[in-house]
Amino acid sequence: EAHLTIVLAALAISRNIEYQTGISIKQFVKLMRPIRSGIVTFNGKEFLAEPEVPEEAKSVLNKLFSGH
Repeated sequence: EAHLTIVLAALAISRNIEYQTGISIKQFVKLMRPIRSGIVTFNGKEFLAEPEVPEEAKSVLNKLFSGH
């Protein structure tokens, strides 16, 4: 039963992303996949490596978080 709940929640989230952005979930994942941050250790100190977010990805993310 928990598996079905997770699957249905993922489907609902995917449909919402498609509706708000106007692109397929496959295109969304392909666009967002390379955007990652990481922690780099240098001389015993940890630094957060921020990702570079392409303009196209920023545009899509703004559609998701615009609230409309």
